[in-house]
Amino acid sequence: MKRAALLCAAAAIALPSIAAADTLREALNGAYRTNPTLQAARAQQRATDETVPIEKSAGRPNVTGTAQYIEFVKSSSTSQASPDRQLGANLDLGVPIYSGGAVKNAVRAAENRVEAGQADLRGTESAIFTQTVAAYMDVIRGEALVGLTANQVEVLTVNTQATSDRFEIGDLTRTDVAQSEARLALAQGDLQTARSNLIAAREEYIRLTGLAPDDLQPPPPLPGLPGDVAEAVAVALDDNPDIIAARERAEASRYDIDVAGSGRLPRVSIFTGADYSNFLGSLDMPGSPVSVSQSSTGVQAGVQVSVPIFQGGRPAALQRQAQARSAAALETVIAAERDVIAQVRSAWASWQAANAIIASNQSAVDAAALSLEGVRAGNTVGNRTILDILNAEQELVGAQAQLITARRNAYVAGFSLLAAMGKAEARDLGLGDDGPLYDPQINYDRVKGKWNDWSRDPAPVVQSTRTVDIPAPDAKIPVNDDSAPGTGVY
Repeated sequence: MKRAALLCAAAAIALPSIAAADTLREALNGAYRTNPTLQAARAQQRATDETVPIEKSAGRPNVTGTAQYIEFVKSSSTSQASPDRQLGANLDLGVPIYSGGAVKNAVRAAENRVEAGQADLRGTESAIFTQTVAAYMDVIRGEALVGLTANQVEVLTVNTQATSDRFEIGDLTRTDVAQSEARLALAQGDLQTARSNLIAAREEYIRLTGLAPDDLQPPPPLPGLPGDVAEAVAVALDDNPDIIAARERAEASRYDIDVAGSGRLPRVSIFTGADYSNFLGSLDMPGSPVSVSQSSTGVQAGVQVSVPIFQGGRPAALQRQAQARSAAALETVIAAERDVIAQVRSAWASWQAANAIIASNQSAVDAAALSLEGVRAGNTVGNRTILDILNAEQELVGAQAQLITARRNAYVAGFSLLAAMGKAEARDLGLGDDGPLYDPQINYDRVKGKWNDWSRDPAPVVQSTRTVDIPAPDAKIPVNDDSAPGTGVY
């Protein structure tokens, strides 16, 4: 078989296709809009948004109404007035004036935690995209490897048949036939492994995107890759969502210290209340010529000051506890910075290494292909054996497989680098052209100032899509009208 046919599968990862197919943009868009992990993270952030109005409610007026109906089964024997029943109602209003800073600082802490949650949501989005890119490239690699190994099975099948024919006429030995058969059996096993790996890659793609892989096209160039590792680290320290979240939580913990310390400070509030009572005509004063009033009303207003004197050391313990937690949060910021710096530098090194490996493997493929041609030519004049041909073919296939993997690794490493820099989110990838992007700030702005006790959202509904109706993937690879031998459906 011609050298071009052998190289076709290896080059499949970088060649465009004329067939209708999925793109990386479609895969990322599917994950962005239907992935259940990402949808759950958005819902969890909406729950975090509610902590702000919850904390604000502690500083707002509180109105309580009560009503009661009493039946007096037995009256006191010393009482001259003995009602049979009573209806009462109370309305009380309390307005906190000063709480030692507890409400103010609790609200500020909640606002910082909302900011941290929004950064966490960015991190979740970036992580899902990184997994999606890896799954996309794994499918492309799997298809290329299936095509490559299937082509090798075809080549070795032809070689084995030719070797057997030559053995029949006495031109080769039984050893030559056995060597060819052994290599064919190994190639057939490699093909089954490649098919299994392709099916697993397609299942992972379906899990992440909710879409069935059709004919995945080569991905576009990655945008915004840094010029050097120092630039990458500098960008990451400013934009990485893990660092931002850690900083916001550390800031929130500072307010928690003041909240805990407020427990030893006075509380001031104003209050007012109205009372109404009615004996429903059952109040009777025996022997009295004057009718007795059956109802009464009253209104009260005042100021209440509560000054804690001694609480058994609880406020101090709570404040020390908050200080310790704040210290832990500050250390977490440094830990997040260390992790991100390590991620960026490792991703940079992997990206650079993968690019270098691509160049090396391409040279290895070219050299192995040339070597195979030479070995085959030598075999025709008796200078090379069948084993030499089999070894040369195996070297070429191995170099092609390594080239396919290197291309996959380079792209995934580059995207991982962008993710570590905080530059691999929907806004960075232009997914807004496919529909409005989810903005967590919109929900926060909607709920942060709500006062209504009866305000509620619609009943929760599932936003992500199920994959049970997507047919189980197989190991077939797409067929193009101009495909070379060995790259069709298997």
